[in-house]
Amino acid sequence: MTHIALTAINRRTFLRASGAALALPLLDAMRPAFGQTAEAPRRMLCICTNLGVLERHFFPAEIGRGYALTPYLEAIKDHRDQFTVVSGSSHGEVTGGHSAEVTFLTAAPHPGTASFRNSISLDQFAAERIGHLTRVSALPLVVSKAGNQSLSFTSSGVMLPAERSPAQVFKALFVAGDAAAVQKQVEQLRTGRSILDAVADRAAALQKQVGSSDRERLDQYFTSVREVERRLLIAEEWERKPKPKVDAPPLKDGEYLLEKLGAMYDLAHLAFATDSTRLATLFIKLDGFSEHIPGVGSESHNLSHHVGREDKLRELKNLELAEFQQLNALLTKLHSSQEGGSTLLERTQVLYGSNLGNGNNHDTKNLPILLAGGGFKHGQHLAFDKTNNEPLPNLFVSMLQRLGIETDKFASSKGTLKGLKMA
Repeated sequence: MTHIALTAINRRTFLRASGAALALPLLDAMRPAFGQTAEAPRRMLCICTNLGVLERHFFPAEIGRGYALTPYLEAIKDHRDQFTVVSGSSHGEVTGGHSAEVTFLTAAPHPGTASFRNSISLDQFAAERIGHLTRVSALPLVVSKAGNQSLSFTSSGVMLPAERSPAQVFKALFVAGDAAAVQKQVEQLRTGRSILDAVADRAAALQKQVGSSDRERLDQYFTSVREVERRLLIAEEWERKPKPKVDAPPLKDGEYLLEKLGAMYDLAHLAFATDSTRLATLFIKLDGFSEHIPGVGSESHNLSHHVGREDKLRELKNLELAEFQQLNALLTKLHSSQEGGSTLLERTQVLYGSNLGNGNNHDTKNLPILLAGGGFKHGQHLAFDKTNNEPLPNLFVSMLQRLGIETDKFASSKGTLKGLKMA
């Protein structure tokens, strides 16, 4: 097998044809672009679902390793040794119920008050130090009914608007050329022609020139590209179809929450696989969603205020369980993607949690927190005092250090997270 010359493939390499350009994943043949001895990049995705998570279905009863899986953790059981559950942590001075959404990654005290001023978010703190290494310094995303609320805030406390259109993010990351060429490629996508079709000859030539591990990596990547395109085309097709007229009272507007969420996870996976960015956030703003999930018939925010009603609790469990199933799909894709002798999951920290510990009463203590991947020793439940919570920013410091950022302080941290060790 003849390998392509090592100096011929740059980390920024694209496959180009007819105005379309497709970024490549990080291949072994690109390693010299990082330096002969440099290790593969480390990355971070921070996810916040804004209405809390039912404690009884998330937190294990046992502490440490060997705990019995709860219903939500059962949904991601294939990755049991690749995630850590954290209980008894929070932002000490964050109050204000729903207003705490803006402080999930900042820990700025007392949101919602007249004197509140936000501070820098975890992703932007990292972006100031490593964001220059990629085309996109950090990628804020949101799944919502409307608006572009974000988890990302600058050092002066200004929110960076999130991207809410998977199609627009995909075009921004993976379609290049002048306006006419881009529009032509978009139209071709709408008629079923993949970007991969436009660069097929060059892709085939590249696959013949690289080693077997790179060929497998390219196959996985191209499959992911086609899957994202398929999702986007389906979503756009529904947007263009006229709505039928019915002689009946208005029903609740049905929005496809899980499809939106799946598309965003696919985009994050592609962005990491191509090294387009190493930092991303996803805010899952559930308010207003009434999803087509078996066993769910009520609006999400209403369900979060269940006041102990068993019928609402059953619906809420089904909704949150579906979210964890989507998370499992993301973790599986990251685990299946090879990079530098390891997997994308081993190189990518995935933080999943909520700004509310209890959505029913707006409690901001005992937040549901899960950390997957990223090169830590996982497979455990780290339980801290439920009355005097561990500062969540301690986990943030551990995450920053795992990214290679030299810091021992972030927001209200008092060190790193006890019990969380690097692999």
